[in-house]
Amino acid sequence: MTSTQELLEAVNRVKKSINTAKEDEKNAALEAMAEQLLAHTQVILQANQKDMAASKGKISEVMLDRLFLDEERIAAMAKGIRDVASLPDPIGEILEETSLPNGLQVLKKRVALGVVGIIYESRPNVTSDAAALALKSGNAVVLRSGKEAYQTAAAIVAALKMGLAQTNISPDCLQLISDTSRESSYAMMKAKGYLDLLIPRGGAGLIQAVVENAIVPVIETGTGIVHVYVDQAANQDMALSIIRNAKTSRPSVCNAMEVCLVHEAIAEEFLPRLQETLVTERKHLGLSPVELRLDAEASRLIKGQVAKETDFDTEFSDYILAVKLVSSLEEAVCHIESHSTHHSDAIITEDSQAAAYFTEQVDSAAVYVNASTRFTDGGEFGLGCEMGISTQKLHARGPMGLKEMTTYKYIVAGNGQVRE
Repeated sequence: MTSTQELLEAVNRVKKSINTAKEDEKNAALEAMAEQLLAHTQVILQANQKDMAASKGKISEVMLDRLFLDEERIAAMAKGIRDVASLPDPIGEILEETSLPNGLQVLKKRVALGVVGIIYESRPNVTSDAAALALKSGNAVVLRSGKEAYQTAAAIVAALKMGLAQTNISPDCLQLISDTSRESSYAMMKAKGYLDLLIPRGGAGLIQAVVENAIVPVIETGTGIVHVYVDQAANQDMALSIIRNAKTSRPSVCNAMEVCLVHEAIAEEFLPRLQETLVTERKHLGLSPVELRLDAEASRLIKGQVAKETDFDTEFSDYILAVKLVSSLEEAVCHIESHSTHHSDAIITEDSQAAAYFTEQVDSAAVYVNASTRFTDGGEFGLGCEMGISTQKLHARGPMGLKEMTTYKYIVAGNGQVRE
């Protein structure tokens, strides 16, 4: 087994082949990668079946769904690579151009970061998404998958490297670490001089470990304690439709709703409808009902489990929803600002002044008015796919697409000027 350090050294030896590649070379590489991904569908599915079998009984059904691949999902991964290829190349963009009084010409030019590391858990599509975004933005990439998804990730990377081997870009610009122990993660966190950026994608524990221990630059992503506030001026039919989508379409993803705040003025009418939508109707349809965890006021109006204080600070990633009544828009915003992870939060209201107040006061990467939080996604935002959802403010925020995977440098041209 090749060590993590050996892979880091290998990728740095060849990084210039992607850092300086032309747009047509990168696009050709992405197309070849997509073709090989599709050509190796059955090999990837066989590897995924092994991961699924090994994980059953060890992770939840919701997390198993994140791990699962079929032909349709692999086709979507290939489409994601091609979508990235179709996007404009950000590298080489002139951000600013200045002529100084002394005659110096100063260009601020967008360039690749260099080598990017990604530590992620059990979502196989992250493997192809990360590779596509990194390579199109001119970066070499080192991937470290969770052990539950390793065999699937290895099969995907093998196919992608076969695509790269057909191009001018070295296949070694894409690396997958074979060691899935904690030691490999810590090796990446300490890889100063080898990684220019490290991005963790996964649960709160993984992200916290990377943020606390890394000595290389890190972008914090992913953890989503996502709120939907149903205002007293809400269209209740719209609110129920949005909540159904935000909570149940894919509860394991970071843009899924975890907390519902309801204005007390409409609670007596709205909460029974919420329970009917998320619990009763889903039972009748043979679907997993949502477990409602209710604060004291909500518990007086509908049946459900009594919420603990920690339930309002938990990313459930499951069919569980914490519900709290609030007396005002201001209280809703105060609760969100105290408990949110600043990922995605929404208000449902017909009151334009309430919407304006909410969008001004809630300090999250994505703030919604009358729409599902499930749209916080690179593909939905027109970025092709994403490297993650940044919940910090430097150097990227929200869905990270191609431009967020770049930096810049100054190019200064003169004709003999010296500083006095």
